[in-house]
Amino acid sequence: MSLAPLVRTGNAFPLGATVTADGVNFAVASEDATQIYLCLFNDNDEEEHVIPFASHHRGIWHMEVLNVHEGQRYGFRAEGIFSPDKQLMFNRHKLLIDPYAKSLTGTLEWHPDLSSMYPDGHFNPIDTAHHIPKSIVRTVSRPNDALIRASVKGAERCLYELHIKGFSKNLDIAPKLKGTYLGVISDQGISHLKELGITTIQLMPCFAFATEKHLHQLGLQNYWGYNPINFFTPDHRYAVNDPVLECQTMILGLKKAGFEVLIDVVYNHTAESELDQSTFSFRGLDNARYYRHSDGKYLNYTGCGNCINTYHPATVRLICDSMRYWVEIMGVDGFRFDLGVDLGREHHEFSATSPLLQAILQDPILSDTCLVMEPWDIGPNGYQVGNFPRGFLECNDKYRDTVRRFWRGDEDIIGEFATRFMGSRDVFHKGYKCALHSVNYISYHDGYTLHDLVSYHRRHNHANMENNRDGHGDNISQNFGAEGPTKDKRIQSQRLNQQLCFLATLLLSQGTPHLLGGDELSHSQNGNNNAYCQDNQTTWLSWHTSQERALLQSTIKKLLDIRKAHPVLAEVFLEDDPLYQYKDSDKVEWISETGMPMSNENWAESERDFISVLFTTANLSTQLWLIFYREDQALNVPFAKSSPTCELLFNTPGVSIQNDRLHFSQRGVALVKLP
Repeated sequence: MSLAPLVRTGNAFPLGATVTADGVNFAVASEDATQIYLCLFNDNDEEEHVIPFASHHRGIWHMEVLNVHEGQRYGFRAEGIFSPDKQLMFNRHKLLIDPYAKSLTGTLEWHPDLSSMYPDGHFNPIDTAHHIPKSIVRTVSRPNDALIRASVKGAERCLYELHIKGFSKNLDIAPKLKGTYLGVISDQGISHLKELGITTIQLMPCFAFATEKHLHQLGLQNYWGYNPINFFTPDHRYAVNDPVLECQTMILGLKKAGFEVLIDVVYNHTAESELDQSTFSFRGLDNARYYRHSDGKYLNYTGCGNCINTYHPATVRLICDSMRYWVEIMGVDGFRFDLGVDLGREHHEFSATSPLLQAILQDPILSDTCLVMEPWDIGPNGYQVGNFPRGFLECNDKYRDTVRRFWRGDEDIIGEFATRFMGSRDVFHKGYKCALHSVNYISYHDGYTLHDLVSYHRRHNHANMENNRDGHGDNISQNFGAEGPTKDKRIQSQRLNQQLCFLATLLLSQGTPHLLGGDELSHSQNGNNNAYCQDNQTTWLSWHTSQERALLQSTIKKLLDIRKAHPVLAEVFLEDDPLYQYKDSDKVEWISETGMPMSNENWAESERDFISVLFTTANLSTQLWLIFYREDQALNVPFAKSSPTCELLFNTPGVSIQNDRLHFSQRGVALVKLP
């Protein structure tokens, strides 16, 4: 063993490990610890030195260690009171990952020894250094050729949700690149994304994550990645060699291809799970500060065993520091926040002026990024769609459910359907938020794929080994007469047409559209609507060509081109909306199947199958007639304004112009440009 390194007082900021002229400055936050130790490991993973921190100032332990260099492996140990009923979980035998570590030696696997206490609540003295990936002293720099933030107009934005492994695992690329960061930006990957016409890649979580205990015991593993162990470090699973460099390269490659890049971030909980589960970082450093608790018990508003206490200054700082790192160093253009209500809670209740939300919005760097919020958690008053402050776009499940119900044929839906595809102005209120705040979607990673939405009546989650009890029971789906795969050509045709109707509705609605990666390929998960633990062909996209997939892909491209050419389809400037008082107003008219304005009686019909809207731009240069018809019976509709120069900009199969009328042979969507 080498001689113990010399130590200086060092600095409290920045937190983490920072290379200095003479060594490395270490700083870590812990208000309740009585002593923090720095543990230095050699390249053989042997613990060589245990050094007590020399200084403690305002809840931050810090010191500069001389003659320690870039690449040094390390971890922390924390000493203090062990009293679970008081949320004090200090246990010096548990090696801890630096919350600010930029690189780790590997992945973390669940093991019973990681717990700070035995099942009976007694102190667990088993050392865990051999189980814990070591933090690595690493200076990560922004690439010299890094691009500034991608410039995407709000009315043109279309999100595409992409799982790094699932997207690239089956691509026809070099085997070592399959399922990796670099595989995403292979020529095949980039070519496919560019052909779709999307603007924004929303990457599913790439923070270092761990598999939950119950999955480990079932022989399954976490696939989605919503179980983080660190907020700075890219996960090893998607790397060929160096996850930090390769993740950074992927982000830069996507931006060079012209895409805006968002990452899905999980700041609401960690993989340490319940109090009697793993201790590998936050819990061991300062459990009572990092996690929400009341009356000696965790507040589990996430359903994942714990929730981050975003009302505490140290946690607000941690999350904002992480976000700035991913913007300034890793190069992302924005974030999608998982279970965002937890981020907006104060002591317990949600508030639009909570410390973390306000910290993000006042930050000159973070506030200039694209911020997408999942506006719920499972805690009290956990449903907050429309209630986040301006600056955050919000995932709109009201849109998803209403559009699904409309196309399924549900009764008493026409008024709400109109509200949803016109931007959900009952939620994103006039005068305060524009329709683009509504992130509209039909399918997301959690739930059915678009293909399965039209192919299955019930969930089929048996592979998750929870007796088919997990996942949503009410999917608002339909199978058109057969459950799952079928050779019936009529059913196949109906299912394809329904997918096209969904895509047309989504991409011609007011708001910001979100596409689930793989829907353009008609990807199926065999009816599994909760495939979070299926790291296999169930979730890996298949790239075999077919006429069906070609039609889906070309339809998306065509619709996005139309949307870009006619911004009124994404955001209409309404005369009665104070938000647009300085703009010339567009005009909106509702037209029935008779070609006449919709009457009160029309709106009140419980089984109404037809609705259309006429947009006239403020400068009167363009009139666009958008029609939705959901009955599978022939219908002839007179033009809203008859003219021989009407142009059918878009139509689903079975829609055509015949004798100055719009003819539907089956359910469908049409967009007509009037003179």
